[in-house]
Amino acid sequence: MRTLLLRSLFARPVTIAAPSAENAALTEVGHALEGRIRRLYGRSLTIREVDAGSCNGCELEIHALNNAVYDCERFGLRFAASPRHCDVLMVTGPVTRNMKVALERTYAATPDPKWVVAVGDCACGCGVFEDSYAVIGAVDKVVPVDLHVKGCPPRPIELLRGLVALVDKATAKG
Repeated sequence: MRTLLLRSLFARPVTIAAPSAENAALTEVGHALEGRIRRLYGRSLTIREVDAGSCNGCELEIHALNNAVYDCERFGLRFAASPRHCDVLMVTGPVTRNMKVALERTYAATPDPKWVVAVGDCACGCGVFEDSYAVIGAVDKVVPVDLHVKGCPPRPIELLRGLVALVDKATAKG
């Protein structure tokens, strides 16, 4: 027991590694997104994440947007629990039969103008769940989708790049 105690006293602390060269790309994408959001809304962009039946791989990457490395709030992105306060619905996973009504209600509760982002291969085209008896299909079979972000799971920087493209598309329409 003493050995374990002494070893833990003199061990170096466990920390995350220093930001890599990708950090510069993240900052560039983040500031571009922030500028576009402020021009379009004059405030931050609020996101509601909906798990329609995924394996939680995409949720881990979406939650990484809030961690200390990505810190999406500095770029004007924030997550909210209520769809009534949101601009964007990020939907992960194929839509299961049990989640169809919940997804439709969440979409209906989100005020206009609203955008729907299908995150991951399963949300975009059912992925490995394609022929399952419990799955209705991809997200666009239930609600209209404005952006597909492919990957299994897509990295947080890809999610930010997708949001930049989505805001650019909305700005071009308006």
